[in-house]
Amino acid sequence: MTELTISTHVVGDGDDAITYDIQGYLDRVTTERPALFLFGGPMDASGFRQLAEQFPDRAVVTYDPRGAGRNPTGTADITTEQYVDDIHRVIAALGTGPVDAFGTSGGAVNLLAAASAHPQDYRLIVAHEPPSAPLLGDGDEVLAIVDDMKCCYAAQGQGAAMARFIALVMFSGPVPAGYLERPAPDPAMFGLPVEDDGSRTDPLFRNMPAIISHRMDVDALRALGDRLTLAAGTESGETIAARAARAIAAAIGTPAADFPSHHTGFQDQPGHPGDPVAFGARLHELVDRPWRAVDAAVRFGRGPVQSISGNHSPIWERIASLPTARVWCSMIHSLSDPPADSSTARRAASGSESTSVSISAA
Repeated sequence: MTELTISTHVVGDGDDAITYDIQGYLDRVTTERPALFLFGGPMDASGFRQLAEQFPDRAVVTYDPRGAGRNPTGTADITTEQYVDDIHRVIAALGTGPVDAFGTSGGAVNLLAAASAHPQDYRLIVAHEPPSAPLLGDGDEVLAIVDDMKCCYAAQGQGAAMARFIALVMFSGPVPAGYLERPAPDPAMFGLPVEDDGSRTDPLFRNMPAIISHRMDVDALRALGDRLTLAAGTESGETIAARAARAIAAAIGTPAADFPSHHTGFQDQPGHPGDPVAFGARLHELVDRPWRAVDAAVRFGRGPVQSISGNHSPIWERIASLPTARVWCSMIHSLSDPPADSSTARRAASGSESTSVSISAA
């Protein structure tokens, strides 16, 4: 067993306070083995513990995106530019030079935007299933659904809007023009609240439409060469995030890499299986070699899909019964639970306070 130390830090203050964790020791970082930054959006650092444990030989950084986890909450929309600046500030605070970075979901969109704006911050970049609509053939339809979702959140609250979100992200294949004419899914099918509690601080809806509408700087991404890998899960099929990963990869002229499992396959929870060990091994293949060898690690092909197409009815009941839908529900419920140590993290000034715990990794 390897003993791993985790320390917690905060960069910035007030609404710009961003909490991040470091597993391991930054003084062991080298040019050939830089810090590894793992993040999502809006999933916070706690969602990456199992994946981080697959890298006991690396200094691993995780963070809570703006508005999520231990950071200050709010109701205003969050922009991609704010996320990019937050990520840049965390990397600068490490003081170790370029990092290897893995971003998934909204975090992958933010990583691609950050790498376009600050390429000097990164040695290697792996963007896993970034749900960016503009390069999709059905991008206009997807953005119209997101606009409807945003209006639903404002009028009816988190439960009703989240049911629409899960239905959209689980939909397989191009979204048809008449999608919004269907009856809305029932929040209760996903174990979501039916009543509106009046809160409007959910970071997922605060980052809409910024994340899904973000238009990639294709030229800047292409200039990264084989430092950049786009990736999709072998079980993700034709869901929006997987299709977007392949569309972005095609636009910059590179194949998309296969990763084990599904959109949240880096987690394994009771009743919500993923494969963090295999997921971590795949990430190791990409980041444990010189960056010029990244292309050799990319594999082609697609695997089975746990999603639902528009040819099935009733669609919402079928979606709600899928294992991957239950994974989304579990992830969403975790976003709603405030962490016990949030007040401590918010009180900490950048570099002035840290807490440490020990965990064991095989």
